[in-house]
Amino acid sequence: MKPGALPGRRVILWRHGRTEWNVAGRVQGQTDVPLDEVGRQQAADAAARLASLAPARIVSSDLSRAADTARALGLRTGIEVEFDQRFRELAFGAREGLTWRESWERFPTQMQAWANGDQSQIEGAESNAQAGARFAAALRGYLAEAPVESTLVVVAHGAVLRTGALTFLGVAESSWQQFGGLANCHWSVLEESRYEDWSQWRLAEWNSGSLPEPVLSDDEAPPEGD
Repeated sequence: MKPGALPGRRVILWRHGRTEWNVAGRVQGQTDVPLDEVGRQQAADAAARLASLAPARIVSSDLSRAADTARALGLRTGIEVEFDQRFRELAFGAREGLTWRESWERFPTQMQAWANGDQSQIEGAESNAQAGARFAAALRGYLAEAPVESTLVVVAHGAVLRTGALTFLGVAESSWQQFGGLANCHWSVLEESRYEDWSQWRLAEWNSGSLPEPVLSDDEAPPEGD
């Protein structure tokens, strides 16, 4: 067998465009906050670039800021967007609608626990691990149906895209904070490499606003046929 890997499936994890609450610094969570004018333009501009990747399927959180971002790509590609609640943002419970300063003023003890990794102290909040697990499980389900060498686009939210991607990749939760957040309408790319009797997924891009390009490096085996 040649040393190089065969191309496999690809996932584009795309964050929604800007909202008024993003600008104000308010925690959105699972509150349904729409895109603002800038966010709608961001979605249209990013969709024009992502359409060139010829996605085979587009699945989105059903919250409107993600759904409308996804629809911009659907219009470009002619693909009907599917919606899945498992791709919703992490639930921040009683903090939703508050700024970080307001959260600390209203819930000082609970926020200190949050800062120490215990999100259970905020009423109605979901832990990063819980959100990551539901996201990763949903992603695995869609990938089980995805043809080889196809591209799946998942449109969702900043916190759950980070925890979901890292859960899917098997990165230890203790290392999650080493990965920065995603800017509005930026995306991360997961790529599968296939070998004779096994395959592996890896993070190819993180918080990108440009199209994926081949990695030409001495520590990368070329794909089969190159």
